[in-house]
This record gives sequence, structure tokens and C-alpha cells, in this order.
Amino acid sequence: MDLRRHVFVCTNRRPPGDPKGCCAGKAAELVLDAFKRELAQRGLKGPGQIRANSSGCLGTCALGVSVVVYPEGVWYGGVQPQDVLEIVDRHLVGGEPVERLRITV
Repeated sequence: MDLRRHVFVCTNRRPPGDPKGCCAGKAAELVLDAFKRELAQRGLKGPGQIRANSSGCLGTCALGVSVVVYPEGVWYGGVQPQDVLEIVDRHLVGGEPVERLRITV
């Protein structure tokens, strides 16, 4: 499947108190649902468009909720459901990453 962009949202779950952290415990499912809902509402979901998927551990759970956008390879950390609209508007549609949420891996 050829996609314009592919968004992966870490939904990894670890036991409470794990020093690596846990994206699932930081509202990862809500973030994923917000991406899917926003993309569908804008007609951006489907072949040749943008797809949002859950992901296992991306290795940055301490900075989670972690999100990575391909093909650019832009990583975001600390993403909350209220950040999704900005990421969709500025990055997925406008092509400009949201610097305040970017992380370096």
C-alpha cells in the first residue's frame, strides 16, 4: 500500500512503576483514536493517503506518548489527545513538523 504518510502511535504497556515508562498508561489509545477520527473526518484516510496505527514499543516510552511519522522519520514525545489536531494540521497536511513536540532518537 502506497501512503503519503504513516503515523505510528506507541501503545506499549508495562507494569506500573517500570522505570522505562509506559505509553499505554499515558493515554496512548486516546491519542491513536484522535488521529484515526481526525483523518477520517478530513477524508485523509485510505489508499494513497495517511494511515494511523498502533505500535509496540518505539523505545521512547519514558518520553511518551511516542509517535513517529514516516516517510520523514519525525518523532514526537509527550503527545496528548489535544495535540493531535495541531500535528494533523501543521505536519500531516501542511508538511511542517510540530517542533514543540519533537524528540531526538
